[in-house]
Amino acid sequence: MEKDTKTHEKKGMKLISVKMPEALIEGMDELVRKGMYPSRSAVMRMAVRDLLKSELGKFKSSTNER
Repeated sequence: MEKDTKTHEKKGMKLISVKMPEALIEGMDELVRKGMYPSRSAVMRMAVRDLLKSELGKFKSSTNER
């Protein structure tokens, strides 16, 4: 596990722990099984990135209109 942590640090990533319902984990595993993503971590990074783009984009648009 230590090697994996060092790899993430080199890429500027930090390890976090998240509790999720089993159904969401199963969905992520299905995406990985189908080859759409290489890992659960990749699914999570993409989902969070898209959420932030969507939500922060709305926020930035509304503040720019003032």
